[in-house]
Amino acid sequence: MSKASKSDMRKEYDFSGGVRGKYVRRYREGTNLVLIDPDLSEEFPNSEAVNRALRMFLETRKGTSRQQKHSP
Repeated sequence: MSKASKSDMRKEYDFSGGVRGKYVRRYREGTNLVLIDPDLSEEFPNSEAVNRALRMFLETRKGTSRQQKHSP
């Protein structure tokens, strides 16, 4: 498959107001995209809800591991 040339560009594509490299810094920083299953997305509709649940899980896990270390 060859690269498209300028002549292959459709007329309805208008990049005249575009800014070259607008998102390059964010792209270089990388991303941590995680997909969740549809049934979970009903319970956790946004990243805030997911982050809150994961933090609670980690706190619970830390508490459990502390208790295990201190038990005889």
